[in-house]
Amino acid sequence: MSKTERGIALVTGASSGIGLVTARALRRAGYRVFGTSRKPMPAQDGITMLICDVTDDASTQKVVDEVLDRAGRIDLLVNNAGIGLLGAAEESTTEQAKAVFDVNVFGTIRMTNAVLPVMRRQGRGRIINLSSILGLIPAPFNALYASTKHAVEGYSESLDHEVRTQGIRIVLVEPGVTRTSFEENITRPDQPLAVYDTVRADAERLMREIVAKGDAPEVVAETVVKAANAASPKRRYTAGKAAGQVRFIRRFLPESVVDRNLRKFNRLPD
Repeated sequence: MSKTERGIALVTGASSGIGLVTARALRRAGYRVFGTSRKPMPAQDGITMLICDVTDDASTQKVVDEVLDRAGRIDLLVNNAGIGLLGAAEESTTEQAKAVFDVNVFGTIRMTNAVLPVMRRQGRGRIINLSSILGLIPAPFNALYASTKHAVEGYSESLDHEVRTQGIRIVLVEPGVTRTSFEENITRPDQPLAVYDTVRADAERLMREIVAKGDAPEVVAETVVKAANAASPKRRYTAGKAAGQVRFIRRFLPESVVDRNLRKFNRLPD
């Protein structure tokens, strides 16, 4: 396809933040873009907004069917919808842990399962899953969120091997810390424990500091466009300088060095 006819893109969680900026970037790159949100929203800069709850099987299938009715195909799926959780691992009930996984992991799986038959019939397609540098390293006081991103990493890389011969590629984009609305994207533990009150508050303060200094959402959006348009995509793309540094450190430095630096960064005692 020419630049003006890149194809049909579907971006989940496109009401704000990284999702909205990514949808706009894909639109500028020549895609016809459909975005999803949990509540009705008007069109955004030429992006058609559709209602979708990624935690519901019927809702995910319905939005895929609606895109097909309107556009006839889906060439690109960007699984961006996600939620965060800040707190010690044992401060969340099993139900809260399930809720985070339901959005971040099973939401990705639901959307992917709904789109794969479409792409298989077309003989081509690309799925970009938004991971995180926290899918590569430990994350104290983000254990459950990091677990979901580790799961997305393993799922995506494995699935890519399964569907590559069908003309479909699965690609990971790994942002670093991004300047998005902290309050809109974070959940707090539902069974807080007094033993963690001080260190949890310190972790939240640190998170606010690094978010304020993080990459602009456009950095992630540009990386998504690059991954979408690559003729032979890499398995994973880091988004931003810090993300690239973390990936290098995790791959090449001894575990003891990574451990020591991680504790220092998170202002934890040795």
